[in-house]
Amino acid sequence: MSRAERDAWIAGIIGLAGALIGWVVAPSQVPHAWLAALTAWIGWPLGSMALLLTHALTGGRWGYAVRPALVGGVCSLPLLIPALIPFLLTMPALYPWTHADTASHLANHFYLNVPFFAGRGIVYLLVWFGLAGLILRALRSAEADPMLERLAPAGLILLALTVTFAAIDTTMSLDPDFSSSAYGMIAAAGAGLFALAVAVLLTAAALPPAEIRADLGKLLLGLVVLWAYLDFMQVLIVWQSDLASEAPWYSVRSTPFWAVIAALVAAAHFALPFAMLLSPALQRSRRCMLCVAGLLIVAEILYSWWLVLPAAPRGLRLIDPAAMLAFGGCGVGLALRLRPRPLAAVAHHG
Repeated sequence: MSRAERDAWIAGIIGLAGALIGWVVAPSQVPHAWLAALTAWIGWPLGSMALLLTHALTGGRWGYAVRPALVGGVCSLPLLIPALIPFLLTMPALYPWTHADTASHLANHFYLNVPFFAGRGIVYLLVWFGLAGLILRALRSAEADPMLERLAPAGLILLALTVTFAAIDTTMSLDPDFSSSAYGMIAAAGAGLFALAVAVLLTAAALPPAEIRADLGKLLLGLVVLWAYLDFMQVLIVWQSDLASEAPWYSVRSTPFWAVIAALVAAAHFALPFAMLLSPALQRSRRCMLCVAGLLIVAEILYSWWLVLPAAPRGLRLIDPAAMLAFGGCGVGLALRLRPRPLAAVAHHG
């Protein structure tokens, strides 16, 4: 076991211990803390799969440079299985539509009901683990690139559909009256951006050539703009419509505390990375890329809290960073444990 893996597991165990203590001391705070951490972390394996398949279709030096880091993200996916246990146990505390008295008055009860929710969840798991297995199998083959290229079209379509509906099911349905046609696309763009930020953070630390750092900087810039555009369009549409079924979703996330968090997200998820990545010189800078990647990772954590916790409703508590640390530490530890070692050789491909 490497030192990095050992440190990751230690961090994960500390986070789990904090979450367990929180469960004993304040059990009502656990459901939303756990869901927020799950929402942030799941973007790493799912976004990593999407980036690997996208590179199979587009090519480029950037994909080979970050491939080991992306494979590590895919290898963290098994963490989802034990992570689902607390989520399933606390569903009644998360979703009003799981209660018969509330569900009977919902127009979308045909969609938001426990049996259909469970069925969709099984489909998501089958697709995600099936794709992960096929991707890892292809990468172990001598014909990795052709195999990934054949898998990519169908794989990307399946990922787009399942990520979209999983985001609707797990976080948008916290308010069963709220609906947004852009919600799933925002989640998908956020997953890709988060996975690329983690990959850049790990890859930049290994001192890749300046040209590859510039390529990664351009990709980060494109995803930053895409995410910001989709998120802004959702805000604009809800604000312009001002419907009683949609406006309250933003109202509870616009209280003084959560308005500050939203401003931090806007700065760290868009404004600062956008300004820094516009400069070709900064794109080639190792320090700049590490800074941008770190900002985007922190922003995704804050954004997940902003999405989930106001539904409680409550502010930040100690259990929230503890749950986030549990997912982060255990996810990195699992990625380092399961990642195929020979893949490190492709870091200098092409």
